[in-house]
Amino acid sequence: MPKVSIPTLPLSGLFGIVKPSGPTSMSVLTDIKKLAGKSRIFVEADKLGKPDQSKKHSRKRSRFDSVKIGQGGTLDPLADGVLVIGVGRGTKHLNQFLDCTKEYYTTCLLGCETDTYDNEGKRVRLAPWHHVTREKVEAALPKFTGEISQTPPIFSALKMDGRPLYEYARKGIPLPRPIEPRKVTVHSLELVEWKGADHTYEWPQDALDADEKKAMETALKSVESEISLKDDPETPDKGEKPPTFVLKMEVSGGTYVRSIVHDLAHHLNSAGHVVTLTRSRQGKFVMDKPTEGDVSCVPWEVFQRASENSSGETDEDGWTEWEREVLDRLEIIDK
Repeated sequence: MPKVSIPTLPLSGLFGIVKPSGPTSMSVLTDIKKLAGKSRIFVEADKLGKPDQSKKHSRKRSRFDSVKIGQGGTLDPLADGVLVIGVGRGTKHLNQFLDCTKEYYTTCLLGCETDTYDNEGKRVRLAPWHHVTREKVEAALPKFTGEISQTPPIFSALKMDGRPLYEYARKGIPLPRPIEPRKVTVHSLELVEWKGADHTYEWPQDALDADEKKAMETALKSVESEISLKDDPETPDKGEKPPTFVLKMEVSGGTYVRSIVHDLAHHLNSAGHVVTLTRSRQGKFVMDKPTEGDVSCVPWEVFQRASENSSGETDEDGWTEWEREVLDRLEIIDK
């Protein structure tokens, strides 16, 4: 690997990682912070390994606690893909990645609606799905392209009058007013794969019980009269599975991918929820195959190996594998 000319250390900057599905964005950030706090890339060499005396505490803080680090747009535990990391002065530039254009791939499983609009929630209702075809999905996509008005899910952390929306739904508290729609832009939306029944996905086992459904209906009916969470299931043939399909979309910041899948399924007179979600691009940072002007991301496995490898093997320039990977992709921030 060719040597990289490195400015005076330590550095501040931005780089992208490929977050795996499963862990939270915060836990991933914590793992990276532990590594960054022990690296001469981000910490002055004479301070490495020394306790942080910058603040008085009852116990000494480890050096990595003093490394300023953040991320430019959380991914749900279910989701994988691009997560932009800022270190030092790089954290001041993370807001640009909240509003930038993002690209996603998502898989929709038909026939079942969940409270969170994905497969980590509980079943809300079942709906027919035999009538949905690839052609009908493709014909519906233009209605969800361009500037659209999108209503966030009631099971979300958005607050109304100081109370999270999901609290209204869980406790059966009437909403004081309708959930405010937001204008978002779907630059492109296409069906890239019709899997049909060729998949291993299943509807969630847990379903809202009668009291939970009643609470959710109470919250929603206070602002929208035409609400019904009644099941309308189809009886599939033995061994038959509801279809799935994969969407690729390029959207503006603030877009709820789960809501697009939810609303699209409703438009098709069915129900659906997200079973996979991958952010393949966030601004200039991409998962793979970068084109001119793009920056590739560091695979998560690189950081995993670093966390598990206590020997800290280095290359001829004294860099560990994860440090070299980050240096090769780091956008250095001087201001």
